[in-house]
Amino acid sequence: MPQLLNEKTALVLGLANRWSIAYSIAKAFRREGASLILTYQGERQKDTVEELASELGASRVIACDVTRDDDIQLLAEIFKVEGCRLDVVVHSIAFANKEDLSRPFHQTSREGFLLAQDISAYSLVAVSRAVAPAMTEGGAIMTLSYLGSQRVMTNYNVMGVAKASLEASVRYLASELGAHKIRVNAISAGPIKTASARGIRDFAQILEHVESTAPLKRNTDPAEVADTAVFLASELGRGVTGNIIYVDAGYQIMGV
Repeated sequence: MPQLLNEKTALVLGLANRWSIAYSIAKAFRREGASLILTYQGERQKDTVEELASELGASRVIACDVTRDDDIQLLAEIFKVEGCRLDVVVHSIAFANKEDLSRPFHQTSREGFLLAQDISAYSLVAVSRAVAPAMTEGGAIMTLSYLGSQRVMTNYNVMGVAKASLEASVRYLASELGAHKIRVNAISAGPIKTASARGIRDFAQILEHVESTAPLKRNTDPAEVADTAVFLASELGRGVTGNIIYVDAGYQIMGV
């Protein structure tokens, strides 16, 4: 079978370990023939990401802390100086203070609110601005969201508000970058056992509820999210932009 992403170069931000959704996406991209560029945040992640990059056959690993404008600008300069064409960008980055996730939303601190917005939502805007010039033949930018952006989900709190901001950013970016043949979308995945999910209280109960309630009577497989990312990155998704695509075994359609 022909590879869907042959001769495409994909930048994946947020691959922290082999249990992350970003890892599943990167693995699927390599399966479909894409050349990978990975980023890492800080020296603590460097060795892990470099090891995974070797395993995945990534062509390059670049340091990028999305809270630092200098790091994002350096990312832009690398593509500009080296003349590297970029076809796909995966933004799989989100963060909120654990204490702001564990307490009622109305008790969220100002600093915690701004931090969640900065890392989880604004970083998509900043990265898109930086890398768009390298997408000389157009392409696809995608991010990861969750249903907590649209509905109140127990213990998701400040992150739900940040994901709502992220999804609004997707729409505005899609509107503006469409003229450059760049498509921008979000994948809203069902709850998955990732390292970041451990920060959500009673996460095991959430998984049980989704499994019993979703039309497909199961939880989301990371490989399903990855295959949707392949679709968006490939020519098969050439007419899709500004959308939030749910990959959650149908849970988002259910009421009481």
